[in-house]
Amino acid sequence: MTGDISAVTLDSGKTPQQLCADRSKRLLDALQLKQPDRIPIHLSLGNMVAELEGATRQELFENPDRAQAAMVKAALQFQPDALSGPWGGPELSRTLGDQSTKWPGYGLGPNGSFQFVESEYMKAEDYDDFLEDPADWGIRVFLPRVFSELNGLSLLPPLGLSTFGYYGMLNVGIFNHPEVEKALRALAKASQLQAESMPRQRATMERLVALGFPPMPFFGTLLEAPFDFMSDTLRGMKGIFLDMRRCPDKLLAAQEKVARFQLQHAIVSSRPLVFAGNIACATFPLHRGSDGFMSLQQFERFYWPQLKSLFLKLIDHGITIFVFYEGIWDKRLKYLAELPKGKTVGWFQSSDIFKVKEVLGDTMCILGGMPVSMLSGGTVEQVRERTKKVCQIVGKGGGFIMTTGTGEMEGCKPELVKAWVDATKEFGMY
Repeated sequence: MTGDISAVTLDSGKTPQQLCADRSKRLLDALQLKQPDRIPIHLSLGNMVAELEGATRQELFENPDRAQAAMVKAALQFQPDALSGPWGGPELSRTLGDQSTKWPGYGLGPNGSFQFVESEYMKAEDYDDFLEDPADWGIRVFLPRVFSELNGLSLLPPLGLSTFGYYGMLNVGIFNHPEVEKALRALAKASQLQAESMPRQRATMERLVALGFPPMPFFGTLLEAPFDFMSDTLRGMKGIFLDMRRCPDKLLAAQEKVARFQLQHAIVSSRPLVFAGNIACATFPLHRGSDGFMSLQQFERFYWPQLKSLFLKLIDHGITIFVFYEGIWDKRLKYLAELPKGKTVGWFQSSDIFKVKEVLGDTMCILGGMPVSMLSGGTVEQVRERTKKVCQIVGKGGGFIMTTGTGEMEGCKPELVKAWVDATKEFGMY
């Protein structure tokens, strides 16, 4: 690694097409555990985009054109190798009467931060019905509990009657019920909103590509660890930890169910991404498996075997695994080293990034390195010192992408972000 300040001018004089190609190669080399020309840097700006624009978060959600312009402005201001902005939006939640999320302008003030409202949306007594037929239970019980506009789905007959042919069709009259019709209209409207958002998202991506900024090649179909799937939106943290003691066999059986249909979903939906080196990818945000949530004994029984099995099956289907290891995973790193070399990507939030490099440097591409707290409350000198250390140790030999520890940079100071980007280019040359 070098500290030659001339590295900052590496991109000088190149066309946007050349920049996009160079940056894409830089990212893909890191993904494949190769050593690129320098360490790539990704800015996961999130709501910082609104702060840079001088707008509320609600205003950007409601004005896609302004949001796109703000992303372009941020890209040109900081000149990273890739960047991303706020994810999702309140439209679907508002349309469906979602009680499990809060957004700016939907359950929160115009500058609020996205919140997930955890609850036991699945009761302990629901396990038998879930295991019998998760689709039937999900549509007729779970969705009406979580989405107020879908209450009418609870009036549907058991979905298994759809296999009763003509005789099953004698039940279609239920679709004329006002509550059922209301639910179907809400679903149709949500589908339309989703369809309308996709061209806007693509337009933003294409605009950034035209300016020389490729999309990150690692984000794909959203999946969860089987344990997290049962915990996050169904049982909640309290419920799932009671289940480990009160009904462990049912919990394990349920995890097997959700792993199976997540795999089926990923095989169909994990398509190679445009402009991203034809990589088919599945994205896993991990929540409950970190050091602070469960013991190693619990991890070895309820979390890791099911997750590792799902990873390996996805890899067998040619799907690259992108994982956000939320929290601290220092005591779990030896398990992650069991994964096939170069088939997964790990973004680490609060783990010891230097220990991560030591244990996993030959196993996976590593993302992280910069605490958001330093970019919001540090100094230029502290940012440069941290960047230099991370580049020299974690970046050694390649297989590393510099980014923040989380996918949200709200509150970060622009001058510190610029110092960080420039320092990565300076100290990250190979």
